[in-house]
Amino acid sequence: MTRAADLPGSASLVLASGVVHIDPAPTVYEAMLDGWAMQQRTRFLKAQTIQSRVDLVRRFATFTNEYPWQWQAAEVEAFIDHLRSGQRPIVVSTARGYQNALRLFMEYVTDARYAWPLTCEEKFGQAPVQILHEWNTVAHVAEYEGDPRRRPLTYDEVQALFDSADARVEEIRARRRKGALAAMRDAVLLKTVYAYGLRRREAWGLDLSDLRHNPRARNHGRCGALYVRWGKSSKGSPPKRRTVLTVPEMDWIVPALEQWIDEIRPAFSPGKLPGMWVTERQSRLSCRAVNEAFEGARDAAGLPKELDLHCLRHSYVTHLIEFDYPERFVQDQVGHEYASTTALYTGVSDEYRNRLLKRSLDRHAEMWGAS
Repeated sequence: MTRAADLPGSASLVLASGVVHIDPAPTVYEAMLDGWAMQQRTRFLKAQTIQSRVDLVRRFATFTNEYPWQWQAAEVEAFIDHLRSGQRPIVVSTARGYQNALRLFMEYVTDARYAWPLTCEEKFGQAPVQILHEWNTVAHVAEYEGDPRRRPLTYDEVQALFDSADARVEEIRARRRKGALAAMRDAVLLKTVYAYGLRRREAWGLDLSDLRHNPRARNHGRCGALYVRWGKSSKGSPPKRRTVLTVPEMDWIVPALEQWIDEIRPAFSPGKLPGMWVTERQSRLSCRAVNEAFEGARDAAGLPKELDLHCLRHSYVTHLIEFDYPERFVQDQVGHEYASTTALYTGVSDEYRNRLLKRSLDRHAEMWGAS
C-alpha cells in the first residue's frame, strides 16, 4: 500500500519538517499549491494547464480572502455568480471548466493519502472539505454549448474571405506600401487552414517537411498530403499526429502552396528556419498573428464578427460531408477521436439536404415504377 510520504505532492514532501512558522497559514497554503502542481506534473500534464489551474485557485482564494481549509460551498457559488455578472460575463463552458479545476484541487487537498487533512487539523483545528458537488455545479446537458452564432461559412462566404485576403495584397501594392509579402502569406495561410481543416496551433506548427507526396494522387506533387504534428492533446498526452490528404475538391491549394514555397517564402530570407509560415524577422509566425490574419480578411469581407478562425475548420468538415465523403474519412481527416465530435462540426446546407431528399424520392419512384 502506498504511504502518504511516497506520493508526489504529499504534505511531507513540500512542507519542511521541524520548522516552526510564525504565521503557518500562508506557508501551508503555498505548499498545497506546490504539491498540487507536483502531483499534476507526475501525470505529464502541460505546464500551461497546471499554471492556469493554480492561477484559478489563487484567484478564488483572493475572492474569498480565506484559506482552502476554511472554504465553504456558498463561497464557490458566490464566485461563479460574480463572474457571471461582471462586465465580461463568463459562458457556461467556462464556468464548468472553473468548477472542474476547483473540484480537482479540493479532491487533492481532501485526499488523506496526501496528508493535508491531518496537517490542517493539527495546525488549524480545521480540515478542508469538498465544496463542489452535483447540486452546485453546471450540469453537462448539451453536447455543444458554444456561441450559436459561430457556424460553418457558406461557399460564398469562404470565397468572399479569400477574395478579401487577395485584394489586400493588391491594395498594398497600389499604395506602394510595405507588407505585400505578409499579405500574400496570410492569404495562403487562410486557404491552407480551410483546405486541410486545421486548428490554429496545427497551422502554426507546420514545417516545410510536413508536406508529403501521395502515391495515389501524383498530380498533387509534394502537396498530396499534410503531416500534422501539433494536433490537440488530451489528458496529459503529447500533441496528436495525423496525415491529412489533399482532396480533389480542394486541390486549388496545390498551386497556392507551390507559389508560396518557391516564390514568396524565399523573399522573407528565412534561412534554415523550418517553419512553413515565417515573418520578416526570420521567425515563425505567432498564433496570435494567425488569428489576426483571419480577422482582417473577415472584416474586410463584411462577414459577421462572431465568425472566427476555427469556423474554417467547421466549414471544412461540413463541405467534405456535402461532397459525399464518408463520415469515417472526415473524422480521420480532422483528427477527431469520436464521430460524435465530427457531427457537432457539421452544418450542412439546405441545398445538400434537398439533394439527399431528391435521391431518396427518385429511388422510391423507381421502386414504385418497377412494381
